[in-house]
This record gives sequence, C-alpha cells and structure tokens, in this order.
Amino acid sequence: MQQCNELCINTIRTLSMDAVQRANSGHPGTPMALAPLSHLLWTKYIQYTPRNLKWWNRDRFVLSCGHASMLLYAQYHLSGFPISIDDIKNFRQWGSITPGHPEYHDTPGAETTTGPLGQGFANAVGMAIAEEHLSAKFNREGFNVVDHSTYVIASDGDLMEGVCAEAASLAGHLGLGKLVVYYDDNNITIDGTTDLSFTENVGERFKAYGWHVQTVKDINDFAELAKVTDNARAESAKPSLVIVKSHIGFGSPNKQDTSAAHGSPLGADEIELTKKTYAWEHSTFFVPEEVKTYYTSIANEAKKNAEKWDALFADYGEKYPELAAEFSRVMQGINPKDWEKEFPSFEHSEAMASRQSSGKVMQAIAKCFPEFIGGSADLACSNSTYLKECGDFSKTNRAGRNLHFGIREHAMASIANGMALHGGVLPFTATFFVFTDYMRPAMRLAALMKLPVRYVLTHDSIGLGEDGPTHQPVEHLMSLRAMPGLSLLRPGDANETLGAWKYSMENKQGPVALVLSRQNLTPVPGSCAEKTACGAYVVKDFLPEPKLILIASGSELSLAFEAAEELAAKGVAVRLVSMPSWELFEEQSEKYKESVFPARITARLAVEAGCTFGWQRYVGEKGCAIGIDHFGASAPAPILFEQFGFTKKNIIEKAQALLEHVGN
Repeated sequence: MQQCNELCINTIRTLSMDAVQRANSGHPGTPMALAPLSHLLWTKYIQYTPRNLKWWNRDRFVLSCGHASMLLYAQYHLSGFPISIDDIKNFRQWGSITPGHPEYHDTPGAETTTGPLGQGFANAVGMAIAEEHLSAKFNREGFNVVDHSTYVIASDGDLMEGVCAEAASLAGHLGLGKLVVYYDDNNITIDGTTDLSFTENVGERFKAYGWHVQTVKDINDFAELAKVTDNARAESAKPSLVIVKSHIGFGSPNKQDTSAAHGSPLGADEIELTKKTYAWEHSTFFVPEEVKTYYTSIANEAKKNAEKWDALFADYGEKYPELAAEFSRVMQGINPKDWEKEFPSFEHSEAMASRQSSGKVMQAIAKCFPEFIGGSADLACSNSTYLKECGDFSKTNRAGRNLHFGIREHAMASIANGMALHGGVLPFTATFFVFTDYMRPAMRLAALMKLPVRYVLTHDSIGLGEDGPTHQPVEHLMSLRAMPGLSLLRPGDANETLGAWKYSMENKQGPVALVLSRQNLTPVPGSCAEKTACGAYVVKDFLPEPKLILIASGSELSLAFEAAEELAAKGVAVRLVSMPSWELFEEQSEKYKESVFPARITARLAVEAGCTFGWQRYVGEKGCAIGIDHFGASAPAPILFEQFGFTKKNIIEKAQALLEHVGN
C-alpha cells in the first residue's frame, strides 16, 4: 500500500511539473510539496462522488493558495472528475477548464475561485457556517442529512493577509468544529524566505483565536498526517489548524526549498533530474495503470457512500416530507411560493430614510425566506438590518439567522461568498457605504463568481453629516459602477427601496448592492417599485415635448422633483428621470433606452451626491452634472447639501444656463 501511495503522490507531482513546463507559466513547487496531503485527503477523508459534483452533502475542499492550481487539477483528474489529460495539457490556455487559478464556473468541482490570497480561507469559514446552520434546521434524530466538513489548504501568504486573521478570529469565536485548515509551512515566498517579513508563532496565534492546533513535522509522513487529521475530525468544539512542514519543489535537486520553485517552470533539465529522484521513468503526462485502478476503487466507494445518503434522504422524505421538500428547495436556490406576500406597501408613506424602509422590507423577506441569513459589521442598528425574532447564530444556537460579524468588513464579505457558494442560504451583509473600501476584494470575487450576495450599504453620501469626510463616500458610487457583474441600486424613496429589494431577491446571477440613506427621503410622486429594476425610468414629463431632462438618484431625486416643478411653472418643458441603477439600465433594450433618453433632447442635467466622473455617458457632450468632486466636511447634512450646491436654486440655475447654451 505504501508503494501505491508513493506512486499516486509522484503522479500528482509529475503531472504538475509537466503542465507548468508545457504552459511555460505557473507554480510547480507547491503542488510538488503538497501532493502527499492532497492524496491522503481525497482517498481517506473527503466524501464526494464524481457522478454528482454538486452532491449536497459532499465535503467542501478549498485550495486557498490558488496559485497551486495544478495540485487541484491533477487531483481532480485522478479522482474521476471530468478533467482529462488533454485538459491538463491545456493548463493556462485560452478556453481551458484548467486556468491559472481555480475558477468557480470554469473548473468542474472547484468550490470557489481562489488566487487572491486569504479569500479561500475566509470563504471556507462561510461554508462551515452554512453547514452548521443547515444542520440545525434540517437534521433530526437518526437523519443527519447535513453532515459534512470543510477542508482547506492555505499557505504562508494566505495567513499573512489580514482577511485570514479576521475570519480565523470569528471562526474560533463561533467554534466551527467541522472546519479543518492545513497550513503549508514551507518557509518560502516569492521574495525569498518567510523570515524576511513573517516570524510570528502561527500556532500560538491560532490557539489564542480558540482553534485546535497540531503540527506535522514532515508532510511525507503519511501515518502522521492521517493521525492529526483523525484528531482534527474528532474535535467538534473548535476549528482545527494543522501546521504542515513541507519542502517547496520537493525532489528538485537544485530548486527545492528556494523561491525559484515557486512561480516559474523548473525547466526541462531540472524536471529530468527531479523525476530521477522520484525514480520516475515514464513519459510526460503519464498516469500509471496502478494509479488509475486505485483511484477508480476510491471513486466507486465514494459513489456507494453517496448512494447511502440518497437512501437516507429518501427515508427522511417519507418521515419528514415538508422538511425534505424545503431542504430540496433551498439547496436548488428556488424562491418560495408567494414570496412577496409579506412585503409592505409604501404608496402613502411618510418621509423616511431608505435604510429604514429597507429594514421594513428585510423583516418581510425574513418571514418569506427562511434561508435569508446575514448580518452587519457591528452596525446592525444603524443599518436597520437586524432580523427580529430570528435569533443570533452562535455556538449554542446554530439555527439563529443574525450573524454578528464584528468589525471585520473584509472577512464579512468573504464569508458571505462562502455561504453563497455552499448553497441553501441567502446571505446578506451590511455596513456603511464608505467601508466598502475594506470589502472590495471580496465583492469583486462575488461579481466574478456571479454569487447572489446582497450588500446593504447605508449612510450613502455627504448626507451622513457630522461624522465628516472619513465617513462620507464620494467616489464610491463610480468606483463600484466600474465593477463588472455587480448591480448597484441607489433608490430615491421607499417605493424604489422596495423595488430594489424585489430585484435583489429575484436575481440569482450576481451580487446586488443597495446604497441607502441615513437622512429621511421625501416620497416622490410617480416613483415606482416595479420600474426600479429597469435601472432608469421616466418619473414625469412636467410639460409636453420636454426640452430638458433632469436625472437623479437617491436623496437627490426629491430635490430634482421640486426643481422640475418650479421649472415647469416657468414654462420649461422638463422630464424627470430616476436612475437608481446604471447596470440595470444597460441591460434594457435600445428601444427602451431611447424612450427614456431621446437622442433629440441634448439638454441633460444629472444630480447626484457623488463624484461626477462617468456621468457624461448619459448627459452627453452638451449636458452636465451637479456632483461633488472633492471630499466632504463635518457639519449637519442640510448645511453640507447647501454648501456643496445640492439645492433647488442651484439646479434651476444650472438647468436654465444649460438650456441657453444648448439652444433647445
């Protein structure tokens, strides 16, 4: 058996070396080092089935150090995933399912997109939270239909990233006992040895977080690896960190334990020498028959285990038909029937901040969607995001639906990604809009992976007031509008806030950011929840044959309405357009776009309490925008709006000057 294990491990190593060499690009050293650990996990511990890579009760495996992607691809190939030798040969090439870093939608079986270090680690914390929550909701005595673990391989670079510290701290606090992280302690980074910048005692740090910590002195000690893994699986009250000492570029006579083995091909001569140390006498991309036979037997056993679960779930369905149906629904991501029945109406509402109207909608969503779960970065009261009567997720209450992320914005967003990737839950996060600066890497990956994560982002502009420019988002609207795949909505009143939430619950193809006000918003006559999902729509033509278009979003919509009324009273034919979402507007037909912004009307004025960069796209060469192209100040919000030109008087003056200039 030992000889077979060694042959399998060396197959992973040589496939990795050969693929990187053929691509003339990649990271061979870490797959060579970690092959024993990967082989052990996938043959002894990880429950999976190649016949259904999305099997609901599979263990989740996250390669947080995504640069070591060939470890994943080689392992998946051997384990029976639909990754062929030709796919391995096509590593890092155009159209390949084996890209440079694992991509969630490209590589069959990849649980998440990794590459930016630390993200996979934090995703895994989210996966473990989702598993614990679903276990508490659906498991019954004798029917553990949700019972799986999350395994992670992380590198020095992962653990240097701050997001890992945030996520590890929360995981320890929550006691996520089914989370097992292997830390590849190889002492090497791109610049050289880790002691250039990283000399902390990682084990003691994680013990302080509340983790169970073990060390394996030699990754090639298969028996020791199995022993510590058994110990980690037996520890149910704490997440586990296994510190594994490895040799990057293992077996390479001239590059082992050096940064030269990290991010570039070994070279043909060095590969030949390395294969001699493995006693490997085969051609490139070779998989011995003994290895194929062994892995086929493992896959067959894995299939039997999945079939046992299928039988268990069938019995579960007979005894608990409603629970089984609900579990199937949430795992398939299907909305419940009549999911809008509890939603409030704001047709005759008073002025209220959009964070408050959002909070009212969220309470309705919580009643209609049992899978709706999330929380805030220590700002639930300010964000109006606490779900009443839903309890707090904790060590003692896994069924709770309010997550207390603490002041950990980056980890919060990354954990939400992991929850969405796991499935069965609809995660949301919340903070002040300005703090998306801390969340942006995870938001970008959510957009890249098309994950249905919802961001509740309040205190959206200088309307924040006295807290001053450190807390007043100015450039953030445009910054996030530039992110492909993210739908951003800045509703102008309670009606549009309702419409924004409806869209977010219907959308399954990417993240949605709701940008909401602190200050009260006056209801706008003609605002429409249903039209909000169009991105932009005509609120009102104040006179026939408009010559001027006023465009506004958020808190500026009611201000623009007042200005339009006065302009109309002066005989100016003006159209008011609400534009809560650029992204959704761009999805509309050209006919619809022309109906909102007729090409013949070139006098266009946009009003938005953010930077004006980008508005030329909609106001055109002859139009202009009222915005704020500098940082804010500390003062009450009404004073700031007045000082920075967000007044009815200024809008009217700018509109009149624009009409004179354009000559409409």
